[in-house]
Amino acid sequence: MAREEAMIVAGVGCRRDTSADEIEKVVRMALGLFDLPVERLEAIATESEKALEPAFPEVARRLSVKLIACTALDLDKVAGRVLTPSKLVLKAKGLPSIAEASALVVAGREGRLLGTRVASERATCAIAVGEGR
Repeated sequence: MAREEAMIVAGVGCRRDTSADEIEKVVRMALGLFDLPVERLEAIATESEKALEPAFPEVARRLSVKLIACTALDLDKVAGRVLTPSKLVLKAKGLPSIAEASALVVAGREGRLLGTRVASERATCAIAVGEGR
């Protein structure tokens, strides 16, 4: 699967009540790290509870992408594939990752992370490529 043809997914985790501006900033930062234009992004993925926060649909609207909510069960299934487990997320959610795991879930079975997650003050973002789930 060539990167030019692959689905690009941004997995995002954040603290409660993080602003849309902060989430958009970390997504753009992560895409820039891999020289990917925002126009290549197909979806933002996050844990289902996080997806209910107002900032997530706002960022998806701003970037003209889908917002995909992942269940804890889905995130747990890819736990062994994350690159940088988070002790904070493990303690709070019982999962090793939200950003990296949600990107992997939406990228599909053959999806892979382009690198470790990046972090801003209140959010993290990981970029995955794949054929989608």
